[in-house]
Amino acid sequence: MIRRHLFRLILVAVLIVIGLSMEYAGLLDAASIIDLARDYARHWWLVVVLILAQALLFTFALAGSLFLWVAATLYAPPMATFILAAGGTLGGLGAYFFSGFLTEDWKRRIENSRSYRLMQAQDNFFTLFAMRVFPGFPHSLVNYSAGILRANLMHFIVAAILGISIKSFIYARVIYGAASSLSLDLLLDFTILGPLVLLSLMSVVAVWINYRAGQKR
Repeated sequence: MIRRHLFRLILVAVLIVIGLSMEYAGLLDAASIIDLARDYARHWWLVVVLILAQALLFTFALAGSLFLWVAATLYAPPMATFILAAGGTLGGLGAYFFSGFLTEDWKRRIENSRSYRLMQAQDNFFTLFAMRVFPGFPHSLVNYSAGILRANLMHFIVAAILGISIKSFIYARVIYGAASSLSLDLLLDFTILGPLVLLSLMSVVAVWINYRAGQKR
């Protein structure tokens, strides 16, 4: 038991060191990655590399979202959306299972508590979709929370594909149309954020309706 806990603590510490080292070395800088990848954008294998790189970063709660700028700058919105949705979903699955592994013993202690059962009861597609599509909501928080709470895997996957695809397409269209500008101001316009916020709020309303219906039953 002690060895298992020690192994997990060491693993988390190693991941923190790797993340800090990557940041210090400039490996998590979108502009640098774009400059490096631009000459290879015509090769099919770069799509695979971008997807796998996202999946790896999201699995370990690192900055996978920076690939929004990379994919949206190098590719037209439909292809960028595919890259981001595929990488985000695969990374989400990796984080789902990895977080479950890290917190296995902890979950056994609390899974019979009322609070834990209540949080699990609220696990549904609309909750996950609302978090996925809301502007700026951290994907890693969704991934790890879903893994810890053992959210329904099918709900998790479908919400990830749809939520990431919708949000990525809207963002990718803006970035691609702005001649590869790396200004965050482009993504703060209400005409861009409005539809995403509305979708998220509609999903929250659906969660509330489902909860009330469950109470009546």
